[in-house]
Amino acid sequence: MLTIRDPIHGFIRADPLEAALIDSPPLQRLRSVRQLGFTSLVFPGAEHSRFSHALGAMHLAGRVYDTLAARSDGLLEPGRRSLDRRLVRAAALLHDIGHAPFSHSAEDLFEGGIDHEEMTRRLLRSQALEELFEELGDGLTAGAVARLLARPSDPRERLLSQVVASELDVDKMDYLLRDSLYCGVRYGSFDLERLIDTMLPIRDPDNAEWGLGVEEGGVHALEALVMARYYMFTQVYFNVVGKALELHFSHWLEDEERRWPADPESFLEQDDISVSAEMRSSRSRHALAVVQRAAFPLAYETREHLSPDEKRRFEALLPELMERFGRRNLLVSNSAKDPHRLGQSRVLVRRFDGHLEPMEEASHFIRHLSRIDRYRLYTPERLVGEVAGAVGGAVARGALD
Repeated sequence: MLTIRDPIHGFIRADPLEAALIDSPPLQRLRSVRQLGFTSLVFPGAEHSRFSHALGAMHLAGRVYDTLAARSDGLLEPGRRSLDRRLVRAAALLHDIGHAPFSHSAEDLFEGGIDHEEMTRRLLRSQALEELFEELGDGLTAGAVARLLARPSDPRERLLSQVVASELDVDKMDYLLRDSLYCGVRYGSFDLERLIDTMLPIRDPDNAEWGLGVEEGGVHALEALVMARYYMFTQVYFNVVGKALELHFSHWLEDEERRWPADPESFLEQDDISVSAEMRSSRSRHALAVVQRAAFPLAYETREHLSPDEKRRFEALLPELMERFGRRNLLVSNSAKDPHRLGQSRVLVRRFDGHLEPMEEASHFIRHLSRIDRYRLYTPERLVGEVAGAVGGAVARGALD
């Protein structure tokens, strides 16, 4: 057993296969990919990496599996050496290996239009990882992990996949606590112990599918997780300066016609360090904005919760603004998220009398949260007044009322 000390979860232990995977190039590369991209330029403590998050997700996957197995009436086999338990831990450990440099900052710029999930699948098919599974997997294969991460058809595997990626998954549980700690904020805190203790597998009566649910006593713990995610998006992930830096980075990549390699071996050579070195040698205004932390200042921002009609009317102004000020002088950010929605794979609550109901109905609090949808306009200092005046003029004409 490999033992690792983690600031969130204490001691994390890895079996021989997990230890070998941790030492493999795809996992070690994540040491040089920050969990929160450019957020460390706003919150100086946010230097943590995708690597530590992967370890935390693996640890939590084992804990959640143990809780589910004990309440699954034979659907899941209990025990540390259970093949399903090892499968879900390996999937949680490897789920982020396809992330590009600076994480989500420019993840849509892969060659061939692939995404980080497809890159994860390609890395799992690499000879190096397949050989580790063959040597140490004891029945567990890289193909099984890839299948679990790709929305499997088997009902039991679909339940396991929700532990790693769903509305109630170990990915969120770990990153909220980890990001909150390293950013020096308290928004990401929630009662992890209570939440895991009240989780159970529930067969949805509408479609007979197994999914993750909670006992009624866990409703407030899940509400706290939703609230934590909501505030981390509004206060950290959608930070005004952080979003500007992401825009400069994306524009630099586009100006340089850069794409993240679709070939796994070439992809592994790209990380925050290598890309930062390229930006430091570039004379692009967008590269300098990131390197020197000199992002365009904010010229205008909408309120945080635009209605669909307000969003449409604001977007109708953008072509005119782009034509007047030029694409290179106007950066547009749209921060949009439904951090409180539990709809894709709905989370059911089992009442004390055995009755089941969706979390949105069980929680008065969640029912009344609304979608985050905010636009921001950034421009060089010399144009801030003009841009603000142009949007203000539209408001005066009633275009945004």
